[in-house]
Amino acid sequence: MSFDLLVKNANLPDGRTSVDIACRNGRIEAVETGIAADAQTIIDADGKLVSPPFVDSHFHMDATLSLGLPRMNQSGTLLEGIALWGELKEILTVDAVIERALNYCDLAVSQGLLAIRTHVDVCDDRLTGVKGLLEVRDKVKDYIDLQLVAFPQDGLYRSPNAEANLLKALDMGVDIVGGIPHFERTMDDGARSVRRLCEVAAERGLMVDMHCDETDDPMSRHIETLAYETQRLGLEGRVAGSHLTSMHSMDNYYVSKLLPLIAEAEVHAIANPLINITLQGRHDTYPKRRGQTRVPEMRSYGINVAFGHDCVMDPWYSMGSGDMLEVASMGLHVAQMTSREAIRYCFDCVTSHPANAMGLEGYGIAKDCKADFVLLQARDAIEAIRLKATRLKVVKGGKVISTTPARQSQLTLKGRPDIVDPASYAPSEN
Repeated sequence: MSFDLLVKNANLPDGRTSVDIACRNGRIEAVETGIAADAQTIIDADGKLVSPPFVDSHFHMDATLSLGLPRMNQSGTLLEGIALWGELKEILTVDAVIERALNYCDLAVSQGLLAIRTHVDVCDDRLTGVKGLLEVRDKVKDYIDLQLVAFPQDGLYRSPNAEANLLKALDMGVDIVGGIPHFERTMDDGARSVRRLCEVAAERGLMVDMHCDETDDPMSRHIETLAYETQRLGLEGRVAGSHLTSMHSMDNYYVSKLLPLIAEAEVHAIANPLINITLQGRHDTYPKRRGQTRVPEMRSYGINVAFGHDCVMDPWYSMGSGDMLEVASMGLHVAQMTSREAIRYCFDCVTSHPANAMGLEGYGIAKDCKADFVLLQARDAIEAIRLKATRLKVVKGGKVISTTPARQSQLTLKGRPDIVDPASYAPSEN
């Protein structure tokens, strides 16, 4: 028997070691120890981690890599970022959206990031971002699973043509219904927007992913409405609430009621650690709030929690590199999830959990899954996060689409080793 690709001596995120992965016709045919077969390509993982691809379930690709256009966000606040994006939208072109998005997708592939859900602003009457990202989705379909969310950035009811534009974007082929209830002019309008947007999704058989309560205001409770509408309309498992940062300011009694509602409605929660701790708590002196939603508590209720990157070099966030291990690292630090088990959970928050939220078919390292995975310069998931491990090989459909040399340093110190490999200078992380 001959395979297209055979990976030997791999470690897997679930703790299995010395495993072989055999691939043919774009699928995994076997995950076993000691597969004896020929293959067109053989990769010796040499005891390093093979993970399913990284997944970013919350991003803004229409704005990515636009840092400094037309000016910088001087305050660093969410509201100045939104205002600045409003200025940029007026001069945005389809070609510019496509060029920057494709450049980001190149970066994503090099980081082993092969599935992205991006929100695209529909409050521009020209629908520039929608047109651009629909074309990008088609261009990258062979190597990135790209989902588009129709996102009324300026508010479904606050922006005059937002609802009509959102419906038009869905008609054009955008996949998912988005919203931003906390940015409406009143709490009532916010709740009304959640209701209307969920009804649109139910009518069209679509998923929902809503920016929800991205604020320090503990009275911003639109996630409660989102959970209710999810159950009322039978959307369980198809709805995500993103950010949910108001929860870090809520009192514990209310949260003890809220979390079971979210779990019962099977609403996915998407935190964005890098941006949440950058934008939230801006009005605080000290004590100063962290900003990230209540990840450990959500975990205890069985809520599917994913981490998103949100932004890379745009009006809201001037940093970022498409590295989901950096996102996982920040998430675990902010949530103080430092047990071995909790760190491994945070690795799942940038792999299997967002894949679940996005409904990705054939995701994972198992027989009959897609032959999509990443070979990392680390022995296990914990070490991968700690080292922000180099992506040695990125495989899509059983073919290597990106290769990065191993990270190592050469020393010239008397009596010390010539080479330092960061993955070999620590005890086992398990």
